[in-house]
Amino acid sequence: MTKTFSKTVKLGLIGDNITRSQSPRLHCAAGALAGLNVSYDRLIPKDMGLSFDEVFDYARTSGFRGINVTYPYKETAAKRVTVSDPLTRAIGAVNTVIFGSAVAEGFNTDYTGFMSAYRRIRGTQNPGTVCLIGTGGVGKAVAFGLIALNARTIRCVDLVAPKARALADALTALGSDTRIETYDDAETAAKGADGIINCTPLGMVGIGGTPLAPAALQGATWALDAVYTPVQTEFLQAADQQGLTVISGYELFFGQGVDAWNIFTGAKLDHEALRAAIQGEYL
Repeated sequence: MTKTFSKTVKLGLIGDNITRSQSPRLHCAAGALAGLNVSYDRLIPKDMGLSFDEVFDYARTSGFRGINVTYPYKETAAKRVTVSDPLTRAIGAVNTVIFGSAVAEGFNTDYTGFMSAYRRIRGTQNPGTVCLIGTGGVGKAVAFGLIALNARTIRCVDLVAPKARALADALTALGSDTRIETYDDAETAAKGADGIINCTPLGMVGIGGTPLAPAALQGATWALDAVYTPVQTEFLQAADQQGLTVISGYELFFGQGVDAWNIFTGAKLDHEALRAAIQGEYL
């Protein structure tokens, strides 16, 4: 269905630690390519002296067409919206919201963005056995993406054991052929894994760190970091030095961003032109 609305589109991002987020740049550049006047605001609850719910309500009543939602609010956002897609309901996390006249509708483009990122770098290769570190909002979306990519095994790792078990139960309920396991120790889960994915905030600007010691990456084939600020995280640098194929968080960011753009506007977009427009200063 073609969306019809003003040539002026007001968008925003709710999250913590987002001062260096490139989402404003991506969506404003997309607007310029599509002939739309796009504004995109960073909405940081603690800086605004408001709770997530208060910021969400502010955006809903202040002329925003829609918002993106990032760490640590994706699961909270899912409780504030109507979700039509059964898969997004199963994931239980929302990163894109459209404000309609009567309801706010939620979507998850981390799921599709992850699959686009994976296929761009690894093509049709099976993910194999994957150590998934972090089972929060983005971790859930990535896990469902791994099921769609027919991963042989997913090892769900989280310091909060009930979170890992809850994700494992949700994945098992899908009835796929993928084997689902849970761990509370990342180094144990990484042993013998083909792919290792960081879906924790470790490595992000302002947080730092890495979910694994470099030696724990030995023997793996590929690695992905959901963190993209900075692009070259300590985790990915270690993976590169160990000879793994690296999928940067930038690829996931770009994939989820263009899918969110389509939800926000429905306007046609030349993806390669958008890459060229935003990559220069960033990478």
